[in-house]
Amino acid sequence: MFYDTSFLKDKEITLSLERLTEADPKRDWLPAYHFDICLLDGTKIGHCDFRVGYNHKVYIGGNIGYGIAEPYRGHHYAAKAVKLLFGLAKKHDMNWFTISCQPENLASARTCEIAGGKFVEIAPIPENYEMYAEGKRFVKIYRFDF
Repeated sequence: MFYDTSFLKDKEITLSLERLTEADPKRDWLPAYHFDICLLDGTKIGHCDFRVGYNHKVYIGGNIGYGIAEPYRGHHYAAKAVKLLFGLAKKHDMNWFTISCQPENLASARTCEIAGGKFVEIAPIPENYEMYAEGKRFVKIYRFDF
């Protein structure tokens, strides 16, 4: 079940629903919301997605992914988007989620810290995961409790 997302905005940004994806049990993929991160005037500045629920794959891949276009970096927009998603997670009866990033991605790690994430571990990526096929071997995992 997906919920209305029109409340996902603050004084600077809004999360504009781009699409929804159903769960794919064969691939262990959870249902997900996909958003454009926009300034209040509608300017698209990035994207984020929220994977609903918990499983072994989302622990490594994270419940949330994000990216901010280069001209808009440095304003903590990704951290603000993560904080907005707390409300959507609560609607799905979640009281925590994880975000993972590559250990060398200092900007993403800083985003997690600014948004209130607590470092959990650097975990190896299992060989049967898509991320492993992309050449990634480890992820830094942050947990967010709300």
